[in-house]
Amino acid sequence: MRIVVVGAGVVGLACGYELLRDGHDVVVLDSASAGQAASHGNAAKVAVAEAGPVPAPGMVVQGLKWMLRPDSPLYVKPSLSPPFLRFLLAMARNCTETQFRAGLALNLRIATQADELFDEWRDAGLHFELHRRGVLLAYENRAHFEHRLRYQDVFSSYGAEPDVLDAAGVHDVEPALSDRIRYGLFYPRDRQLEPDSLTSALVEHISKLGGSVREDTAVAGFDRGPGGVIGVRTGNGERLGCDGVVLAAGVWTGPLCERLGVPVPIQAGKGYSVDYRPEPLRLRTSLTFEDAHVAVTPLDGLIRVAGTMEFAGFDTSINARRIEAVQRAAAVGFRDWDPAAAHEPAWAGMRPMTPDGLPVVGPLTDGGNVWVASGHGMLGLTQAPATAQTIRRLVRGEAPDPATSPARFRRQAGRRPRSADNLQSWSG
Repeated sequence: MRIVVVGAGVVGLACGYELLRDGHDVVVLDSASAGQAASHGNAAKVAVAEAGPVPAPGMVVQGLKWMLRPDSPLYVKPSLSPPFLRFLLAMARNCTETQFRAGLALNLRIATQADELFDEWRDAGLHFELHRRGVLLAYENRAHFEHRLRYQDVFSSYGAEPDVLDAAGVHDVEPALSDRIRYGLFYPRDRQLEPDSLTSALVEHISKLGGSVREDTAVAGFDRGPGGVIGVRTGNGERLGCDGVVLAAGVWTGPLCERLGVPVPIQAGKGYSVDYRPEPLRLRTSLTFEDAHVAVTPLDGLIRVAGTMEFAGFDTSINARRIEAVQRAAAVGFRDWDPAAAHEPAWAGMRPMTPDGLPVVGPLTDGGNVWVASGHGMLGLTQAPATAQTIRRLVRGEAPDPATSPARFRRQAGRRPRSADNLQSWSG
């Protein structure tokens, strides 16, 4: 089969790679450069320890408090857009104990496959920067620490067992921390992966296997026939005939689904990161300042500091106050951090968020030839290998997982599908 994959981020490239390994003819399209959207500046973690969905118990109340602070970890830009308001309402409905535990379990089921699959890719000849430093969840606030411990039973059921640390234990694991940090959970098996090295390796191997990655090639539309989509039209005036399409375009997946008459609720959640080069201090492990929701990841020759969640539409502009908040978390969290340390320009990227914090992976319509692989939020790097394996199975004709299929939004809305251009349509 000839498959067109739309989106050359880590998820789209992973899907293209796995489909090629399964014998398909694959073309991957991206409107910009491969791997340079949300994949590029993420926290660079294989984040099993941080697999919780964004909608969580208490988030609504906390979010309202944060709305009054321009430098808070979460910001929602006021908007009267009906789809956006429906998205926020649906997210609020998912901030329950039951929904969070179920979502956490599903995210962990996907995330805990990552190490084995990344190792398999390396054995197949993909070369990318990978570290095994573990991850430390660092806390100042005892209540936040104890709240996180409430869900350790779910993590434990997937083999994610931490060392539970007091102040002395935290500083034994990471001596660079300031005395403000009093509690911690250390997950020794968690890994770090520099995303640009992975996307470059995937592009290289897609080419080696006979596929192609076409950058600066936007999708202008789709041609449809009795059996589904039979061609993809590009902004360059080209028509690519195909037997199937994978929509893995991050936040742009939602508008692409709309073009096919099937709204899937994906909104942009902007995050920021700053790369400090050379390293301003030596770290033993990757960590997250949980009270500030700021991740710090040591990579080869640099330290990446990343954080915040900003719902502000399709906007990648830099909010200086929010960058300062991310930097301030490092300055107060470490003992000898130099606030004037040399760093590269700040980066902002848009993560594809869903109302329940779970990815959308499955056929766009029952029996159709368009598959969705998006909505991974902050876990795109972690969940990309397993998502690609799922897409590989779906293209073979195997049944989708109802927990991640786009159809779950139809079920949540309690509405029957309606016909639109021979494609099923639903609202979330």
